[in-house]
Amino acid sequence: MQEISSTQNALIKKVLQLQEKSRLRKKEGLFTIEGLRELELAIKGGYQIDTVFIYTDLVAAKNIQGLVSAPTNIISISKEVHQKITYRSTTEGVIAIVKTIENTLKKVTFKNETPLILIAEAPEKPGNIGALLRTADAANVDAVFIANPKTDLYNPNIIRSSVGCVFTNQVATGTTEEIITFLHERKINIYAATLQNSNEYHKEDYTKATAIVVGTEATGLSEKWRNAAKQNIIIPMQGQIDSMNVSVAAGILIFEAKRQRNFQ
Repeated sequence: MQEISSTQNALIKKVLQLQEKSRLRKKEGLFTIEGLRELELAIKGGYQIDTVFIYTDLVAAKNIQGLVSAPTNIISISKEVHQKITYRSTTEGVIAIVKTIENTLKKVTFKNETPLILIAEAPEKPGNIGALLRTADAANVDAVFIANPKTDLYNPNIIRSSVGCVFTNQVATGTTEEIITFLHERKINIYAATLQNSNEYHKEDYTKATAIVVGTEATGLSEKWRNAAKQNIIIPMQGQIDSMNVSVAAGILIFEAKRQRNFQ
């Protein structure tokens, strides 16, 4: 097994660059993940693992060798290198370079004729995107669409905050116009979470093919979504403010749809 002990190693420098530079991730078609659970979820999700770095004081090489398949490179790293390339203290001694997949609408497939889709328009904060992906995984939705994304899905902060749920969901990105066209062509009802011309969310029927759309806390949804929706919906607020965290709102709406579907 190859060993790397220097933080100045070219491959280690590449790991750091992939963590920091979205442009390089897109150019190379590579990104990094850390943590054994995240690695397992990526493999289960069909991602191809390029290289795995292991700190053998924390993880046994045989455990990783039994998890990944050839031609994955497995490289032992020193404590100094491990500390250099990890963000978390609970990575379990595993960091990997992974190949991206094409997250386009044309790759999306549904298992039935009544899919439930969560859509977020222009989310900016990686933490919010990660939380939305966790909500989507918890509800086992059929897909998550990111409209007009402000960051790439393989940003390390999204992977961390989603605890690997970026790998467990069917995720696609596109413009608002592209996603609306996709939904209308498939006769999927759009319910836009917005204040304007809205009905209380629990009074709508989500048992048919449904897309629930949420916007940013600062600006909400664009007019295009409001006009394209079958119905705009609102969560009645009983306090003194008129908004809540986008992932919390998405959770309320998605699980109402799941309740109506008897959690199927």
